[in-house]
Amino acid sequence: MLGFLKEPVVVTAKINVSLVALTVMGLMSRLWRLCYPRAVVFDEVYYGQFVSLYMKRIFFVDDSGPPFGHMLLALGGYLGGFDGNFLWNRIGAEYSINVPVWTLRLLPALAGALCVPLAYQILAELHFSHCAALGAALLILLENSLITQSRFMLLESILIFFILLAVLSYLKFYNLQKHSSFSGSWWFWLLLTGVACSCAVGVKYMGLFTYMLLLATAGLHFWHMIGDQNLSNVCSTCLFCCFPCLGDVELSLFFQVSLLCHFLARALALIIIPMGLYLSFFYVHLALLYRSGPHDQIMTSAFQASLEGGLARITQGQPLEVAYGSQITLRNVLGKPMQCWLHSHTNTYPIRYENGRGSSHQQQVTCYPFKDVNNWWIVKDPGMQQLVVSNPPRPVRHGHIVQLVHGITTRYLNTHDVAAPLSPHSQEVSCYIDYNISMPAQNLWRVEIVNRESDTDVWKTILSEVRFVHVNTSAVLKLSGASLPEWGYRQLEVVGEKLSKGYHQSMLWNVEEHRYGKSQEQKEREVELHSPTQMDISKNLSFMAKFTELQWKILTLKNEDTEHKYSSSALDWITMDTNIAYWLHPTSGAQIHLLGNVATWASANAAALLYLCLSLWYLLRRRRRIYDIPEDAWQLWMAAGGICGGGWAVNYLPFFLMEKTLFLYHYLPAVTFQILLIPVVLQHLSDHLCRSVLLKSMFSALVVAWFSWVYFVYCTFSPLTYGQPALAPAELRALRWKDTWNILIRKQ
Repeated sequence: MLGFLKEPVVVTAKINVSLVALTVMGLMSRLWRLCYPRAVVFDEVYYGQFVSLYMKRIFFVDDSGPPFGHMLLALGGYLGGFDGNFLWNRIGAEYSINVPVWTLRLLPALAGALCVPLAYQILAELHFSHCAALGAALLILLENSLITQSRFMLLESILIFFILLAVLSYLKFYNLQKHSSFSGSWWFWLLLTGVACSCAVGVKYMGLFTYMLLLATAGLHFWHMIGDQNLSNVCSTCLFCCFPCLGDVELSLFFQVSLLCHFLARALALIIIPMGLYLSFFYVHLALLYRSGPHDQIMTSAFQASLEGGLARITQGQPLEVAYGSQITLRNVLGKPMQCWLHSHTNTYPIRYENGRGSSHQQQVTCYPFKDVNNWWIVKDPGMQQLVVSNPPRPVRHGHIVQLVHGITTRYLNTHDVAAPLSPHSQEVSCYIDYNISMPAQNLWRVEIVNRESDTDVWKTILSEVRFVHVNTSAVLKLSGASLPEWGYRQLEVVGEKLSKGYHQSMLWNVEEHRYGKSQEQKEREVELHSPTQMDISKNLSFMAKFTELQWKILTLKNEDTEHKYSSSALDWITMDTNIAYWLHPTSGAQIHLLGNVATWASANAAALLYLCLSLWYLLRRRRRIYDIPEDAWQLWMAAGGICGGGWAVNYLPFFLMEKTLFLYHYLPAVTFQILLIPVVLQHLSDHLCRSVLLKSMFSALVVAWFSWVYFVYCTFSPLTYGQPALAPAELRALRWKDTWNILIRKQ
């Protein structure tokens, strides 16, 4: 039984020494003196705030993208024992002793370092030579902009890592397709492609561009598979050898089933699993951030009430069902230009506005952005006089007619055919004052629950989104968003929208604070309106409801884009006519800039242009049935262009359509793909255009000289990449190779 112990157990492994060496060099270039400078560098002031909020479990919304990248940065803080106590308010501020700078910057640095071996493997999987793959990795290694971006608590290096990992995984999967379909390694690389794509999108929505490229590539490959006669013949031959009695119909049916399995495998790995993983990012995000904070004010009342503290402390224990006699506050669902509540006060509209138009001189109704006792309203049954909840309570349902009585002034919410103060095409909304003139009260409102499940749904606290439709005029109570003049205390205008098509959020309201009224006397009721609620009702939202709301806020919530000192246009990136000063030492001339390797960027532009020209030339010649290169070389050329050139295009061209503040670092994913195109073009020129030994030798010498130039530029600008050593003013002026570069020079 123990005979196997008589022989030694031998394990053999193939180790690519070049790949190991590249990985080590990548780690050295990105991790060297990672704690320097021990100060806030550029956008660390932005991402650091979110890390602190994660450490304190406080909810936040970042309109720049999904939460996965932020969670990875927070993981670095967690591993370093960060407690979240640091004031991220100024670039250049010195980190306090409790901030684990090394671990906060570790994950971006590791991601940037691993991009070097990934570049090598991508070129190898595209079937280019070892020299071409080595050249691609060295170019990524010596790219100053990628080094700078990966050495700080920023997201671009993590994004690029997942993008390159997705590309490499798909190429490995595709190369296994012909010989090892549905094998363990085939499944591994296919699944890893979907996971990496989901992670890229989860870091920044820019990852969606590469994800779409890979989906299109997978679709194109599957389309070719359908018409691949060789694959059909292989399947038929294998089956015929195993089951010689099968006929043509059975063989054809098997081939169709095989294609269906291929399609389902790709759909599972590239669509379903990435979607599930994307949802999981938000699940973890929401599970971690369960405490109320300043950002939750833009969320709905239901979302706020699900968080610990904040609104939850106020709304905990409120009655769930709104009944006749309920005392309520009504929050506008839109939340723009700011959250606000339906409000009234004793002041009236001016008899005449500044433009000469007249008003009803009724009591003002506005939307007030602060909690106030004048935000309380009482839901009244038009057929009864009482303003208290009966026993048992009579709930208000969808379609019921109600009157809304202002709690403090006891006047009824009213609208009529009088133009609103700032929106003359809409009706004025007021609280009715009887001036004993020919203007009767019109204060009946129909409750329409927009998110109802049936027409008999009960109006619910926090959960129901309702429209108030005026019975007499069919106008809908709406927040116009305009700010009233001084006579309206700069509060927001509320109008009756006469032409109300659809359910715009400005027309929707939800009950935020709610109690069952018990006091019929006005003085007692005023005391009651100031007191907290006491009853226990849970209003927990499901994960999908919270995810849907948060995702919508991320996509639609946009901060005002202001011109930044270092913002740029997409056209500036190609020629690197711009830079970004990331950090400046407070006393010396030491500084860090986001600047690319000029030699590499110029070569990448030349390679892209040459690739385009050669491709057009080959296509024209092939149209005339003139084949300048072998078919396998043509397929290799096109495949490399689809991945490298396509990767550059999809990560660059969309920025021309974006209306947002742009920075040079937005170009880094695109330029990474463009850099990979350089060795592709160089090998193609060497293999197919340099036909003699002399030409090949001369071309190799030029490549060595060119690469020496790349290394020289890297060394020249490394003081601005690593921030050391500090340079004298004359040395800094010498590095201003372009007049548009903003190199910081202190006055002597």
